[in-house]
Amino acid sequence: MRLRGLRRSRNIEDRRRMGGGGKAGIGGVGLLVVLAVGYFAGIDVTPLLQGRAPQTQSAPRELSAEEERAAEFTSRILATTEDVWAQVFPAQVGQEYRPPVLVLYSGVTQSPCGGASGATGPFYCPADRKAYLDTEFFSTLSRQLGAGGDFAAAYVVAHEVAHHVQNELGILGQVHQRRQAVGQAQANALTVRLELQADCLSGVWARAVGDLLEPGDLQEALKAARMIGDDHLQRRAGRVPQPHTFTHGTSEQRARWFAIGYETGEMRQCDTFAANRL
Repeated sequence: MRLRGLRRSRNIEDRRRMGGGGKAGIGGVGLLVVLAVGYFAGIDVTPLLQGRAPQTQSAPRELSAEEERAAEFTSRILATTEDVWAQVFPAQVGQEYRPPVLVLYSGVTQSPCGGASGATGPFYCPADRKAYLDTEFFSTLSRQLGAGGDFAAAYVVAHEVAHHVQNELGILGQVHQRRQAVGQAQANALTVRLELQADCLSGVWARAVGDLLEPGDLQEALKAARMIGDDHLQRRAGRVPQPHTFTHGTSEQRARWFAIGYETGEMRQCDTFAANRL
């Protein structure tokens, strides 16, 4: 991507120098919010529900040059999402867009949705309207999942912002209520539609920043979408894919819905909940 000269977002909360740790005490409303994070982001919240959170060192630390570059990159990508949705949101749904804050952390952090470690991957917390990202995930995406490139990393940021867009539209709350009324397999199916819609909305963003793309960028994003499909991840773990357990969609579905958003640029085309075919 051609990011030189682009502004940096002011909606960055950098916690990577901070220490902390301890156990995450969760109960009542907090428990429901943690469950919501698991539903919306697809992360494993079991350690949180058991009252455990990873430990971290309390002493502040210096950031490496690579970490500084990752923060600058993330800030510029976040700024592009702010600019895009500030135009698309009122034009297509008639509402003012309120951007999220993106929290950068290293190793472990706390949120109103509970504690999280870098192992959980990026997630969006509807309780505080913030997205959380350990920038080490970019390396995981590239080295372990084989989806490298700056636009693949940009897709990760855009996807979490897309969950915020869903929250602004009231979709997250609606899906959470529907999940509570059905069985586990149906609840997982609803979450798949939620994630595929976020992929499609990421495609809408990608189309809007088309003048920043370089040859191969779009392929990077499509590859990243495929590499984090449920079927691919389950095969990679040595398991036979079990569709009833999917929470994000197959590789083909994720790439397809990203492409729909990119090709149309229209949010209304991202209604995965009304789609007969995913």
